[in-house]
Amino acid sequence: MADESSVAPPDNPFAPRAGGIGAFALLKDVEVELTLEIGRKRMKIDEILRLSTGATLELSKAAGEPIDIYVNGQLLGRGEAVVVGDRYGVRITELLSPEGNP
Repeated sequence: MADESSVAPPDNPFAPRAGGIGAFALLKDVEVELTLEIGRKRMKIDEILRLSTGATLELSKAAGEPIDIYVNGQLLGRGEAVVVGDRYGVRITELLSPEGNP
């Protein structure tokens, strides 16, 4: 039987390695910006200036489409919106590989 240190790493590049402290252990205290994008809209400045309180903007994504998850401007994965108590959250459904593929 192979010892734990010879176990192949999982497909998730962010997961800790068997017998090790993880590929990102040295970076665990580095702060990054996490952005969740539910959609986009292009508008002319004139259109923006005409907005009023209570206005509704239709976004590019349909309800139920995955939310894009970015770390420092780089796409990390996708997820779905959830409500946890009285707050919004995101359930991660897909992480991209370092090459940008699922």
